[in-house]
Amino acid sequence: MTRKWFFILMFFILAEIFHVQVCIAQEKTWSGPSVDFSHGRLVVSKNRRFLVFEDGQPFFWLGDTAWELFHRLTKDGAERYLENRREKGFTVIQAVILAELDGLNVPNAEGEKPLIDRDPTRINEKYFRHVDWVIHKAEEKGMFIGLLPTWGDKVDKRWGIGPVIFNPENAESYGEILGKRYKDVKNIIWINGGDRPGAENSIPVWNALARGIKKNDQNHLMTYHPNGAHSSSQWFHHEDWLDFNMIQTSHHERSYAASIKHLIPDYHLKPVKPTLDGEPRYEHFPVNWNYELFGRFDDADVRQAAYWAVFTGAFGHTYGCHSVWQMNAPGREPVRYALHTWYDDLDLPGAWDMLHVRKLMESRPFIDRIPFQQIVKNEYFPETDYIVATRGKDYVMVYIPTGKGAKLDLSLCGWPVANTWWYNCQTGQASHLSKVGTGQMKYFEPKTRGRGNDWVLVLDNASRSFGPPGE
Repeated sequence: MTRKWFFILMFFILAEIFHVQVCIAQEKTWSGPSVDFSHGRLVVSKNRRFLVFEDGQPFFWLGDTAWELFHRLTKDGAERYLENRREKGFTVIQAVILAELDGLNVPNAEGEKPLIDRDPTRINEKYFRHVDWVIHKAEEKGMFIGLLPTWGDKVDKRWGIGPVIFNPENAESYGEILGKRYKDVKNIIWINGGDRPGAENSIPVWNALARGIKKNDQNHLMTYHPNGAHSSSQWFHHEDWLDFNMIQTSHHERSYAASIKHLIPDYHLKPVKPTLDGEPRYEHFPVNWNYELFGRFDDADVRQAAYWAVFTGAFGHTYGCHSVWQMNAPGREPVRYALHTWYDDLDLPGAWDMLHVRKLMESRPFIDRIPFQQIVKNEYFPETDYIVATRGKDYVMVYIPTGKGAKLDLSLCGWPVANTWWYNCQTGQASHLSKVGTGQMKYFEPKTRGRGNDWVLVLDNASRSFGPPGE
């Protein structure tokens, strides 16, 4: 190697190291508990679109799927995981008591199975004391547990390990046990279901489970986790126990199509109920279950899923990582080609980027926020580049997923002058653009283009004293 090429190589190596250090420095961890439970219970907002605390304080659902949390992690492992998610501002951890990966037969990390003789009316107190410990540890860190009583294969074994152990009678009894046990715990949100449709023979079981919980627990909200490419609204929208809808857009596609098929219809249902995507594309999951043909979802994919969903009308969003949901570790059979251990993937870029979603939405009043697609006047853009907009009374946000410019009818803002900002979805940094008059059609083009270069254009009513987005 000549001296010239040596210095060129060293330049690029140092540049790459510097870039990595800059990226790490930009990620600021969440300070203190992720949620302040002093605001009271969670309830549905008066406009039926969001969740708020009893005193009116808004709540932003930023979830993570940790389905095997109770089943596979030790107390040390659980604390490590929960602290990592607190640092990233997650507010809800979705976990299952009777876990998917042979949770009835394979003991937890402390050697305990959840049920005695696989009978839902006879719980193993030692197993549940571990569940209690994890829930209370999450409370200390300011996070709700989105608590699934069981994975769906114990009710409807279309796939998975099973076995089916529930019928309407013992499901109601099991629900009564859980409701009595957790009714006074601050940080519970019930998630009925478990990756299953509301099939004809299983609907009575799911209704009985919900009824049993609600007999003893009127303090906590409840939803239903459906199978892929479905919403809880398809079967349970009119059930009194369903406080908000949950969608699983799943792991099929890299486009806005999932929001068109599921979120938009949910948003327009009557009676109005809040909705969100509780299982979208996971970081590192094989696209459409086939990594050889389509590769794996990355940080750009999970950011797109989040902003598309929230701007379309969801009251929050759930993130997922393929190795983390299953708590993959040495000695375990990786599920669906998981690449790494759960602890090696805790700090993937997409997980950090979810903090920027939360900070952006909480930097502006969001209980009056609505979809605002009519402001976007581009003649055409494909679903992979779909520009989507939302607004509150005194601000508009426009998500641009691949850096292609947005043609906006600013006259629809409703105020004469707008303060404009670019919000970088990868770093959470805001840069002021200019003040513009709103009586015009105007084209806005981000600084960078191409896949992975996603931005939010923020337009604020200039008569309001908003700070930079995300702060």
